[in-house]
Amino acid sequence: MSTQVLERPELKDADTGPEMFHYVRKEKIAESAVMGTFVVALCGETFPVTKAAKPGSPVCPKCKEIYDSFAQ
Repeated sequence: MSTQVLERPELKDADTGPEMFHYVRKEKIAESAVMGTFVVALCGETFPVTKAAKPGSPVCPKCKEIYDSFAQ
């Protein structure tokens, strides 16, 4: 399974911190961006891809924990 940091910002109030991005299957990103289909993040969140994460973007802690557990 290939994953990549994704594109779903969690909308938060301005004073609660930055938006976070999720890990999803890499092959689903383009399809979602073009067709508007929903993707499922490692943490279980479902959403359409709307923007790309940039290096250093904050990542969902649940997604990161799950992703890191695969590397062990």
